[in-house]
This record gives sequence, structure tokens and C-alpha cells, in this order.
Amino acid sequence: MKKSSAFIMVVPGLVILAICLFLPLLRVLVPTFYTGDYLFSAYADFFKDGYYLKIFIRTVKVAVITTAICMAAGVPTAYFISRCDKKWRGILLSVSIFPMMTNSVIRSFAWINILGSNGIVNKFLMTAGLVEKPVKLLYTDFAIIIGSVYLFLPLMIVTVAGVMENIGDDMMEAALSLGADRLKAFMKVIFPMSLPGIIVGGILVFTGTLTAYTTPQLLGGNKNMVLATFIYQRAMSVGDWNGAAVISLIMIVVTLAVIKGFNALAKRLDQRGGDHA
Repeated sequence: MKKSSAFIMVVPGLVILAICLFLPLLRVLVPTFYTGDYLFSAYADFFKDGYYLKIFIRTVKVAVITTAICMAAGVPTAYFISRCDKKWRGILLSVSIFPMMTNSVIRSFAWINILGSNGIVNKFLMTAGLVEKPVKLLYTDFAIIIGSVYLFLPLMIVTVAGVMENIGDDMMEAALSLGADRLKAFMKVIFPMSLPGIIVGGILVFTGTLTAYTTPQLLGGNKNMVLATFIYQRAMSVGDWNGAAVISLIMIVVTLAVIKGFNALAKRLDQRGGDHA
């Protein structure tokens, strides 16, 4: 009875998803399968085109680098926050998520003022005598990565901190009492136990960066397009809705593949940990 009641409660949500998401998505994507001389011809043509392939590689590269930086910076920060007193933990978490309360457009414009030719960074470099003329920082892959890290780092910190809060201090103390230094104890004890949060955070950051539009558009410009900005160009500027749908499906497949890869990695690490135990 309980199972049937739960199923009945889920049905309205499934119907809404089917009508508002899956059916429109299929209506847009299915015609792309039959465009061209043979089945999936449009997708083969996408990867054969050097310009399209360059945009695809840039998008994946930016997402991978952003995820790596967020992991490297977010995990130690989350560990520090999780070991603070409850009073300071709440304050630090609030400070961490504060950038997320600001609109992404405003944040991107702030980075334009920082990285532009007349921005803070270039003014400092020229005043210090390190460069003679402004360095091109804006409208580059570097600018997109910096903006993406600033945008998604809070997600990594909050996700990992939530997992590390549940790891008792006695685990670290036990490792230290057995002769391990703090770094080794962290890598051998805390890090493996935090992997669920790290993997979830990695998925959120990677998929968010892969599909982001505003930050790449404002900080990368038209010369450094990613897949999201390329979709907008094909659909709104060129009027090629079929081409935009092809790019959309490629992004969906890449996102699902990354999620599956992270899950497979988590299972493999869990099995390895169980074997060692």
C-alpha cells in the first residue's frame, strides 16, 4: 500500500517532466538524426569540421581545468571550515556562498574591470614595471577559466564541507597516533572518506562549466566561443536550429558520460578501499 501511494505521488511530477521536458527535447533532437545523407550525418559532420572540433575541445578543456582547480582549492578549504567551531563554520560557509547570491552577469562585469586592458591587474603590472603595455587577459581561455572558478568554487566547498563535517576528529587523531604526519593522515584517511562529496562537487562543477553561457560570453567573447555560446549563435544569429540541436545533444551526451565516469571512479575507489581494509 505504501509503495502504491508513493508511486501515485510521483506520477504528477513524471507527467510534468514528460510534457514540459522530454517531449519538447525529443521534438528538437529526433530530426537531427535524419539530417544529411545518412543516419547521424549531422553529428559526423560536426566532428569532421575543424572549427567545430576546436570549440568542442576548448569547452571540454575549460571544464576539466576549472574542475581541477576547484577540487584543488575547494577540498582544503572545506576541510578547514569543517574543523572550525560551529559558530565560525556557519560564518565561513556564508562567506563562501556569498558570491552565489550575486547575479552571474554582475560577477562577470567585475572580472572585466579586473582583467581588462585598463583593469586592476594590468595597472598593477605596468605600475610595478613588469610590463610595458597591457597584457591581453580578457577575451581569452584564461579569463573564462578564472570566471568559471569564481562561479563554481562555492559549490565545491559547500558540497565537500557537508561530507567532512560528518567525519569525526578521532579519525585524524587515530592516524596521528599510529605515526602518520598530518598530510599523510589527511590523504589516507580524510580524503578517501570525503570522496562522495568530492565526486558530487566535481560533477556539479564540470557540468556547470560545460553548459555555462553568461561567463564565457562576457569573458571569452566571440573569438573564444564554447558550446553554449555556439548554440546561441547557431540558433539566434544564423537561424540554424537543427545545428543548435546537434550541439545540444552532444553536450547532453558528454555530460552523461562524465557523470557515469565519476560514478565508475567512485565505485572503483570504494572497491580498492574495501580490498585494503
